Amino acid sequence: MSTQNRPIRKAVIPVAGLGTRFLPVTRAVPKILLPVLNVPVIEYAVREVVNSGITDIAIVMSRGMESVASYFGEQPELVRTLEERGRAELAALQREISSLANITTLYQDNPKGLGHAVLMARDFVGDEPFAVLLPDDVIWSDTPSTKQLIDVRSAHGGSVIAALEVPDEVVSQKGIIDGDEVADRVVSVRGLVEKPALEDAPSNLSIIGRYVLDPAVFEYLSGEHAGAGGEIQLTDAIEATLGAVPVHACRFKGHHVDTGNPGGMLQAALYEAGRDPALRKLVNEAISAWE
Repeated sequence: MSTQNRPIRKAVIPVAGLGTRFLPVTRAVPKILLPVLNVPVIEYAVREVVNSGITDIAIVMSRGMESVASYFGEQPELVRTLEERGRAELAALQREISSLANITTLYQDNPKGLGHAVLMARDFVGDEPFAVLLPDDVIWSDTPSTKQLIDVRSAHGGSVIAALEVPDEVVSQKGIIDGDEVADRVVSVRGLVEKPALEDAPSNLSIIGRYVLDPAVFEYLSGEHAGAGGEIQLTDAIEATLGAVPVHACRFKGHHVDTGNPGGMLQAALYEAGRDPALRKLVNEAISAWE
């Protein structure tokens, strides 16, 4: 049965990684709560979901990451203290964070890859089309990147993957798309290859961590097939639906930074600082001091 006309009401955000590239801070703080300036990367993802018209979010985490859920919980003592100190605007922001969406927390007790994390949300999703966001990928755009994918799905049906062209030196680290352009910024997907050698890659068009998926992916994921790196790959599950479900890639409009490493986090902080005149001035002064 076609799900093309069904609205996207649910999103899955996997956050169960150990964050080894950010040690030692991730000994105590989940990587996903590390901030771009003063806003954690998980909030960027949740706000993108909400601004795309989605109301229900499942955050798939490891045990011990309860602080991620607590971040979006009510903080009555904090709000009261801020109000008593005359910080009404800041208090209102805390209330807003607590009411952004209906958030469910799920656990991935035996991490086996991204596909396995998405599988943990099968009961949450049910038989509905749904979004998946990898919060390490922070995207600034006038129209949220997830909403851009939803719009492509409305036009073409099936599943939609966010995509960007990447340099040759990182092709072997990415999921790569094989397909033909069928509309402006839209590619009809013929095949997907997870982390191919450069010489075997069909293109340099890479999957970026945004998906709008037909629930048919769960049929493959439930078999827990090991793919690249011995993990259950979401890319493999999407490819398994080809022929039965249309799959398209969307070259989204926006500025993308992978914050999954310290260098990317620095890039994101500098980009965000550049959007604020006062902070931009501080960055320019710091750069001048280096010279």
